[in-house]
Amino acid sequence: MLRNAGVLVTLAGGAPRLGAALGELGVRGQAALAARDGRIAWIGGEGELDAAVTPTLDAVMVDARGAAVLPGFVDAHTHLLFEGDRDDEVRRRLAGVTYQQIASEGGGILRSVRATRGVTREQLAALVCERLDEMLLQGTTTAEVKSGYGLSSEAEVRSLEALDAAARRHPVTVVPTFLGAHEVPPEHRADREGYLRLLTDEMIPLVARRGLARFCDVFCEPGVFSVDESRRILGAAREHGLALRVHADELAPAGGAELAAEMGARSADHLLHVSPEGIAALARAGCAATVLPSAAFYLRLGRFAPARALVDAGAPLALATDANPGGGLSPSMPFAMTIACFAMGLSLEEAIAAATLNGAYAVGLEHEVGSLEVGKRADLLVLRSTRLLDLVRVGVPAIRGVVKHGQVVVWEGRRGAA
Repeated sequence: MLRNAGVLVTLAGGAPRLGAALGELGVRGQAALAARDGRIAWIGGEGELDAAVTPTLDAVMVDARGAAVLPGFVDAHTHLLFEGDRDDEVRRRLAGVTYQQIASEGGGILRSVRATRGVTREQLAALVCERLDEMLLQGTTTAEVKSGYGLSSEAEVRSLEALDAAARRHPVTVVPTFLGAHEVPPEHRADREGYLRLLTDEMIPLVARRGLARFCDVFCEPGVFSVDESRRILGAAREHGLALRVHADELAPAGGAELAAEMGARSADHLLHVSPEGIAALARAGCAATVLPSAAFYLRLGRFAPARALVDAGAPLALATDANPGGGLSPSMPFAMTIACFAMGLSLEEAIAAATLNGAYAVGLEHEVGSLEVGKRADLLVLRSTRLLDLVRVGVPAIRGVVKHGQVVVWEGRRGAA
C-alpha cells in the first residue's frame, strides 16, 4: 500500500495523449493506492484507505510523506547492448569533429560492433544489468532495448539472448528490439545486397522464430539504409510477426517518418529533420513520434526535433534517452525532460506525459504501464516533495523511491526496500 501522496499524478485515461490532452496529468490530492500481485487494485483518497483496504500480513507499506507520486518512466529508445566506450570520439566532437566524419573513419557504430563481438553472452548480460541499474535509479521502470552492435546472425542472437538473461534477473521491464539494420558491417561493404539478403532471409526469420524480439528497427538515413532498403527490411519483419520501429530523419530529411507511417510502424524516432509532410503522416497513422533530446544535445547537432509542431499536429509524442555509447550519454529520463522543456518548447506536464503514458504507447505497453490506474502494473515513483518541477532541476535528487510491480526497488538513492 502507498499512502500520504500529497499529489498523485495518475495520467488515467486512454493512450496516447494527443494535442492539448498531452498536458492533462489527472492529478489527485491527498491520495493513496493499494496493489495486489503487482497490480494496482484500488486508488482513492487518503482518508478512505483504511476502510477500503485490508492489508495482508506481509504487505509492503510505503509512506509518500506528503510528496508527489507519479508513474514510472518508460524509456522508449535505448541501445544498452554494447561493450566498450567511445570516450575519445566524444572528446573529438567537443573539439569540433562531426559525428559523420568519425563514422566515415570507421568509428561510431562500427567501433562498438568490433568491441561487442568480442564479449560473451554472460559478460554482455552483466553490462546490461549495470546500465539498467543506472536507469532504475533515475526512475525508469520500463525500457526498450535494441540490439545492433553485432551485425551478424551469431552476434545479434547472442546479444538478444544476453538481453533476455538480463531482463530475467532485473526489475526493469525490458522491451527487446532487433536492430540488425543499424549499419552495414565491414565484411559486407563490398556486398551490400548480400547483407540485405542476410537480414531479410536469415536474421529476421531466426530472431522471430526464437521469440527474441518484439520489434524490428532500421536506421533509415542517407549513407546507412535508404527508404527503399528500409521498406524491404521492415516488410520482411512484418511478414514474420515483428512490430516495427524506424530511426527516421535524424541527420538529414530522408522520408523516414513517411515510411514509418506507410509501414504501420509503432514509432518513428529522432525526427530532427522531419518534414511537414512527415509530421502529418505520423499524426494520421497514429505512429508515435519518439524524440531523443539528450542525443541531439550530446552529438552537438545544432537542432532538436520539432516537438511543439509534432504535438500541435496531433502526433503521439514520446520522450526517450537514446542511451548508447557514443551519443546518448545520459540514461536519465529527467535530463531528457529538462531539454524537452527548455530547448524544445514542451511544458512540464507535456514532458511528464511523453515520458510515461506516451512512452508506453511507443513500445506497445500502454495497457500495462505508463499511468496509475486499477489493473495496471504498480510501477511508480515517489518524489521528495510535491514539486514536479524538481524533476528538471538537473543534479538535484528529486526521486526518493521507485516501486516496481508493487515492490520497493529503490529508496533514498539505493537499490533496495524502504
